[in-house]
Amino acid sequence: MGIFERYLTLWVAVCIASGIILGQVFPGLFQSLASLEYASVNLPVALLIWLMIWPMMIGVDISSLQRVGEKPKGLIITLIVNWLIKPFTMAALGVLFFKFVFAGLIPSADADGYLAGLILLGAAPCTAMVFVWSQLTKGDPNYTLAQVTLNDAIMVFAFAPIVAFLLGVTEIVVPWKTLILSVVLYVIVPLFAGLITRKILIDKGGLSRVDDFVSQVKPASIVALLGTVVLLFGFQGDAILERPLIILLIAVPILIQSYLIFALAYGAAWLWKVPHNVAAPCAMIGTSNFFELAVAVAISLFGLNSGAALATVVGVLVEVPVMLSLVAFANRTRKAF
Repeated sequence: MGIFERYLTLWVAVCIASGIILGQVFPGLFQSLASLEYASVNLPVALLIWLMIWPMMIGVDISSLQRVGEKPKGLIITLIVNWLIKPFTMAALGVLFFKFVFAGLIPSADADGYLAGLILLGAAPCTAMVFVWSQLTKGDPNYTLAQVTLNDAIMVFAFAPIVAFLLGVTEIVVPWKTLILSVVLYVIVPLFAGLITRKILIDKGGLSRVDDFVSQVKPASIVALLGTVVLLFGFQGDAILERPLIILLIAVPILIQSYLIFALAYGAAWLWKVPHNVAAPCAMIGTSNFFELAVAVAISLFGLNSGAALATVVGVLVEVPVMLSLVAFANRTRKAF
């Protein structure tokens, strides 16, 4: 892992503090940035999100779908956990904590926003960082690529209906037009841009050219993520200063969900005698989230100052230390497979 990935939680924490401070010192600047909006899309944040997502989509190899039948057990577990279990357990945990356990600590209107953010996180399986987690656990790279490509293909069609269904069930108003626009902007357009870029790079220099290019643009992707965090917490500063424990409260269901999903997928792989180099990335993709997409859609649907946007960014803060702990566990238990 590079220095950006290894210390991503630290950078996010620094950007959270910086965003809150800058939002208090320069409120006019953040109000001006918030006003740069068209069709419910904040343009500065959209640019940053595209810088985050596009490099990830370059790694998607459609031809890898030809290999999905080579190791079907891992893919079956991945698909069941990612699309039939994970979104619903995240929604259930959100309802449990924000409607009941934390009901006396959070206003009901804010609770709906945090719940919506969790739903968006739960409906978006990881696209990029799972390659890092797979590498750290000596996972099969071909299997990892195939499962990411398959999940991305499913996400194009399944993300919006699942999100809309869960928002409706939890009695949160679903802005359908904005939701569809968000999927187009932050899934379909970057995916096709990534596929086109990948083809151009391969034509010029093969797969090594793709790897070189992605490594070159990765720092810009991380900087875009951190810039988004600064903006969001600049907008959210007043709410956080009024309730400084809110980040911890949001983190609780995310932590429980992460370890629960890993246990389900990893345990199923062990029971089904899946090889470790498939079992580890199989469990990691469901545990990790496509938080870039969740952040973008939360902003489009509910606004920069929403609880949903805040909840998705807390997901970024929590993810790296959680995933590194699971990487360590997977490595220690390799001999059990």
